[in-house]
This record gives sequence, C-alpha cells and structure tokens, in this order.
Amino acid sequence: MKTILKSDKSQTTRLFSNLELYDNKLNHQPGSVLGSTALVAGTTVGAGILALPAFTLSSGIIPSTILLIGVWLYALISALLIAEVTLNTILTQGRPSSSFLIIVQDTLGSVEARIASIAYLFLHYALLIAYVAQGGELLVEAISKFLGVQHALPSWVGTTTFILVFGSIMYLGREKFIEKLNSAFMAIVVASFLGLLFLGVTQINPGQFFFQDWRALPPTVSVMLVALFYHNIIPVIVTQLEGDVCKIRRSIIIGSAIPLIMFIAWNAVILASVNPDMLEGVLSGTKIFDPLQVLRNGGAGEWLGALVSIFSEFAIATSFIGFVYGLRNFFMNMSNTSIRYTSERLSIYGLILFPPMSLGALNPNIFFNALDYAGTFSISLLGGIIPAVMAWKQREQQNNPSKMNLIFVPGGKSTLVIMVAVAFALIMRQLNLAIKL
Repeated sequence: MKTILKSDKSQTTRLFSNLELYDNKLNHQPGSVLGSTALVAGTTVGAGILALPAFTLSSGIIPSTILLIGVWLYALISALLIAEVTLNTILTQGRPSSSFLIIVQDTLGSVEARIASIAYLFLHYALLIAYVAQGGELLVEAISKFLGVQHALPSWVGTTTFILVFGSIMYLGREKFIEKLNSAFMAIVVASFLGLLFLGVTQINPGQFFFQDWRALPPTVSVMLVALFYHNIIPVIVTQLEGDVCKIRRSIIIGSAIPLIMFIAWNAVILASVNPDMLEGVLSGTKIFDPLQVLRNGGAGEWLGALVSIFSEFAIATSFIGFVYGLRNFFMNMSNTSIRYTSERLSIYGLILFPPMSLGALNPNIFFNALDYAGTFSISLLGGIIPAVMAWKQREQQNNPSKMNLIFVPGGKSTLVIMVAVAFALIMRQLNLAIKL
C-alpha cells in the first residue's frame, strides 16, 4: 500500500509512504539508500563486463577508459531522466509503479509502449542468447579439462548443459532459494574479481598503457552501454525511496559509480596482461579477439586462467537469472496469468529458454554480436531516446498549474536533444554497417 503525500516543487523529502498491512496494523516500510545503491550496483555488474576487453583491446587502455567514463555519464543522465519521469508520473497518476513499460505507456501512450515492449523483448532475448552461448562454451572447456579430452566437445553440448542446469534451477526452484543462490553466486563473482585484480597486477606489461588508437573506439560504445545498463530497475528505486529526490539521486550516482570503478580496473588489468605479440595479431585481423580466452587457457598463468573462468561463468549465471526473471514477469503481465499451475509454468519457461538454447547451439560464436546489437538498438532506444522523449513531454506541461514537475537533470531541452542525437547516431552507424555487409 502506498500513501501519496501532498508536496510542492521545493520539497526534497519523501513524497509518499510505503505502508504494509501486518497483524491488522499499517507499518511504514521505507527503503534505504544503502539497499537501493546495492541494487543498482548489483544489476550493473554482470556478463557485459566480459565483452569489454575484446572490444577495447584495439583502442588501448587510456582511450577506452575515457570513453567508458563518457558512456557512464550518458547512462547516468538517462537513469536520472527515467527517475524524473517515474516520479512525475506517480504524482500525476496518484499511484506508484515499478514497471518501466507501464511508465512509458502512462507518459507516451500505447503505440510507444508497444515499441518499447519490442525493444525490451529484443534486449532480453539477445542477451540471453549471448549468455547461453558463452556460458555453454565455458562449460565445454571445463568439462573437457575435467575429462582430459584433448579435442573440445561439440558446442551444443555446453549450450544444452547450461540450459538444463540453470534453466532447471529457475523452473524448479522457489524464489527464496534462487535469491539465496544468486547471492552466493554474487559472492563468488566478487571474490574471484578481487583475486583477478590481485594476480593480474603481477602480470601487467607497463608498455600496454602507452598504446592508443582513438579511431578504434566507436565499435566499443554499444558493448559499454550493455555493461552499464541498469535502467529497468530505476522505477523500483523511486518507489523504494518514497520519491525522496536527494536519496534517489545519491543511490543512482553512487550505485552506478561503483561498477564504473570496477570496469575501469578490470579493463586496465586485462589489457595490460595481454602479450604485445597478440595485440599485433589482432590489429591485422578482422575477427574479434578475446583476451579472456587466452587468459582462460593459461596464457598468463594457471591460477589467473582459473579465476577468469570462475568469474566469467558465475557472472553469466547471475545475469542469466536476472534476465530470465525479467522475461518471466513480462510474459506474465502480457498474458495476465500466474505460474501456479504446471502447464502455465512450463509454457512460460519454455518460451523463455528454448529460443536462446536453439540459437546458442546453432551459432556458438554469437556472444559478441548479440551484445553489440542489443546495445545498439534496444539500449539506445530504452536508455536514450525514450527517456528523453518522455522528459520532453512532461516538461512541456510544466506551465500547467495542475501539473507538478520535478527536474532531475539540468540543461533543459539541449540535454534531451543531445541524448536523442547520440542514440540515433549509434543506431544509424549500426544500420550502415549492416547494409555494407
């Protein structure tokens, strides 16, 4: 239950109360900045980090670090715009909502909501395909090493095994169990990440920091957008923090800055650990070279390779769980059904898991392409164009005395135009490359 409080534009405290009925009493259940910050950080840290070194290798550490900060700033502005639109929609409608797609429909209308739904579906399926393909490849490598098989097992073995293991957990497990399992996976991700940084520092080649190729930066933007995408949970943050503008800003800024620092350190350590001879080889070729693959195969020591494998597999697993839940909730809302019955549960999970398993098995090398297209099209639309257009429409109504508009992002319409222009440029670039192919 939510109680909307009267307010004015100058108010910076909570605008409504989260109330829970328990033992015939209404209890105030406010969210915390710490919890919301952790939610943003946890949502951001996922499998997108694995693709970064493969795309940034050609440009070098310094150029890719500067671009990463720029993309983070773009994503931050987008997230703050979504928070602004969400809060203003709550004040207008008089009811909190934790669904990004519902916010789009309330603000722009049904047609735009359908477009956003298509982009949402494309994003989730593209990323699930990427995660299943890469997670399956890692399982094949692990199984081959464990069995002492010299030749790698067929890729479909790993893809099918990944779906059978993690898909079965999602299908059979209760939400509390999966929540605890995901927390355990996250602990493994954090521990292996710290171990990677510790061991990776000992393998650093200082000469790698001097390599720079600024012309190689454009292809990395889409993957950085994927890695820094957390925008689907912004309405949840706004609701948890009861519309408190200062707390919402603080949670989003700090929660997204933590993964940024992790990504910068990760990118620098991995790129600096790559042998310069390998770099010369990748610059002369057309195929994407994955430095993590070299490290997993013991290119910089067995312990570092083992940690890279552990970190990669569990980062994919945590991302897989989140996106399966995202699609499950989407289909449940679309069909207005629950998953209480076996037939409904089986049909929904079959619709979620079968396409990624099939495409991942048919094209095991789809990981990087799927992340690229997801970042270019879906995230450019969901995290760039739509938030700016929604904010524009709401701000146009600012002179209406009956409307109360809280503004999170300065710069007026110029900021919104820049947000749309950048997203549109990314989409046009990808379309141009597709036409040339």
